[in-house]
Amino acid sequence: MVRPLQGFTPLMLALLLTAAGASLMVGKIWLPPIVLLDGLTAPKPNLAWLIVTELRLPRTLLALMVGATLGLGGAVLQGLLRNPLAEPGLLGVSGGAALGAVIAIYFGLSARFVLATPLLGIAGAMIAGALTFLFGRSGTLTLILAGSAVSGLAAAGLALALNFAPNPYAAYEIVTWLLGSVAERQWSQIVLCTPFILAGWLCLVVTPRGLDALTLGEAQAESLGINLNMLRALALTGVALSVGAATAMTGAIGFVGLVAPHLVRPFVGYQPSRILLPSAMVGAILLLVTDIAIRVIPTASELRLGVLTSLIGTPFFFWLVLRLRRLSP
Repeated sequence: MVRPLQGFTPLMLALLLTAAGASLMVGKIWLPPIVLLDGLTAPKPNLAWLIVTELRLPRTLLALMVGATLGLGGAVLQGLLRNPLAEPGLLGVSGGAALGAVIAIYFGLSARFVLATPLLGIAGAMIAGALTFLFGRSGTLTLILAGSAVSGLAAAGLALALNFAPNPYAAYEIVTWLLGSVAERQWSQIVLCTPFILAGWLCLVVTPRGLDALTLGEAQAESLGINLNMLRALALTGVALSVGAATAMTGAIGFVGLVAPHLVRPFVGYQPSRILLPSAMVGAILLLVTDIAIRVIPTASELRLGVLTSLIGTPFFFWLVLRLRRLSP
């Protein structure tokens, strides 16, 4: 049995604060700590103040919230579905959010109203989550199958939008958004999505007791007084609200929700309730560090966040599959 490592959460908190501080300093214009502090304390406005408040701070806060959301959502879904390969995109929520946002771009709504993309993205996530729960509430397997069907439907909608894009610029904007990024987001967009993310977190943090009971099996969990339909509804609603709002803001960012829970289990144990908070913290650290990396990697144009997370996450995914093959009888 793996014993939880004492001090793991404080260590992750320290790393998270360090990554957040680095995110405020790193970019095309580097801000050393002394310059950063001078800019924050000097009379406003000044160059450092404008860079931090208008560019770096929104980007840092968004990476923190989205990374924590993906890590927490992945940990809850892996516990709920008892599937180590589960992640937020499995239930169709991410695809629904992406489709809603792409509809806003396709019809030019995002050009007329800056909040159209996140609003339709959130709506798409909620509709996708409702469809998944409606068709898959009878059990774990049907939930996975329903999520796969909804994901396929959303992917077909995205392909259709690209196929019939009214002009090359619209197609380019759709593709660019789908690659994922936390850059160049406005405070009004973050303010709009934050309540949905917080509401989703609230739904997810009340699931640990049910997730722990599910490790014994569905019949045993019900005998302990766990309402499985309520547990599934809470988990799916939480993922739809938080991951849907996050995807509506940033586009598709994969693998963080899959990787984060696996990284923390060797240190905190395999009890689902112990994994949730550390997974959220590790997810936030992963996304912050990845976002910092795309600013310092010398490329002709800045890499998209979703591209780099996929490049990093894919080898981990293959390693995980090989590990599961070795462990299987």
